This record gives sequence, structure tokens and C-alpha cells, in this order.
Amino acid sequence: MRALRQEFAASRAAADARGRSERPQSAAASRIIGISLQEAQQILNVSNLNQEEIQKNYDHLFKVNDKSVGGSFYLQSKVVRAKERLDEELRIRAKDEKEKGWKAET
Repeated sequence: MRALRQEFAASRAAADARGRSERPQSAAASRIIGISLQEAQQILNVSNLNQEEIQKNYDHLFKVNDKSVGGSFYLQSKVVRAKERLDEELRIRAKDEKEKGWKAET
């Protein structure tokens, strides 16, 4: 029983640490979509959040993992989730930039 409590505490601490490493909106997006920003970047092989690079890599990976050409539906779905997560992060960052612009004007 003690080992279970220790494992639970360690798991909670790791989850809390992940949540602190990301901004609150970004952490929420990770929980909702079920994939972290870092994992999404690894899946789509992008280091920067560049919309054109994300779209290019997404199109390629989606096509090569199509079941009709012998690909994996599982991998294709991971590619889709990664794209959704990166798109959400771009949306969050654009919103933050817009809010900073509003604050600078006032």
C-alpha cells in the first residue's frame, strides 16, 4: 500500500511539473488534445512553430501513412493529433500577441 502511495505521489509531481513548464493555456491544450507540444513537434519533425513547415510535414506524413497505400491508421491519427496540437499552440500564441498589442496601446 505504501508503494502505491509513493507511486501516486511521484506521478502527481511529474504531472504538476509538466503543467508548470507550459503556460496555463498551453497546458490546458495538452490535456484536452492528449498530446504535449514537445511530442507534437517530434511527431511532425518540426523544431519551430512555422505554419508552412508544419503543413508541409503534415501533408507528407498523412499521405505516407494512408491505409490505402499500406500505411498505419494509428500513425496517421497521431499525425492528425500532432497537427491539431500545433495549430492550437499557434492560435494561443497569436492571441497572446494580440493581447500584448492591446495592452501596449492603452
